[in-house]
Amino acid sequence: MAMHAVQTTHLLYLHGFRSSPASGKARLMAQALAQRHPQVHWCCPQLPPSPRQAAHDMLRLIGDWPRDTMAVVGSSLGGFYASWVARQTGCPSVLLNPAVFPTRDLAKHIGEQSQWHAPHERFYFQESYIAELQAMASEGTHAPGPEMALISQRDEVLDWREMQARYPKATRILLPEGDHAISDFALHVDGVLGFLELV
Repeated sequence: MAMHAVQTTHLLYLHGFRSSPASGKARLMAQALAQRHPQVHWCCPQLPPSPRQAAHDMLRLIGDWPRDTMAVVGSSLGGFYASWVARQTGCPSVLLNPAVFPTRDLAKHIGEQSQWHAPHERFYFQESYIAELQAMASEGTHAPGPEMALISQRDEVLDWREMQARYPKATRILLPEGDHAISDFALHVDGVLGFLELV
């Protein structure tokens, strides 16, 4: 159920760690908007490994967006970023199995990594990036705008109880059989669009 009555005109989608705009959820969202709401400005950037650079890029991309009709959707680490964007702008946010403690969880991934959707593309996740994540996390915890969280209770990467505790005021949708990727996301696209007043 939507918590606000303003239709979204600009939508930012943020992918997760090692992911890309080619992720299944991003493609499903892009397809749904193209078919049903082609007037919506859709932006799904490839985020850099550096959280500080990612923050810079995100703010640049939404610099001239209308704050009262924009929204952000993020998956996993992108969910952490989406909460950060929502805190900066006050816009509605949809969080898909959002990372709650990325400084803890990603400390195990320092070193060379490959992209999920393009294994030949490699990048180095630097130790300094953990401090950059900490700086973003310390800027506040709760976004002023409406929040929706899809939380998979069988997430094999993140603890669903931590996600639930982190977003007590969000419209929370618990997925008893869901995995980290939310493999059945096609079943939930309508709910996400409804929350964003795109029905």
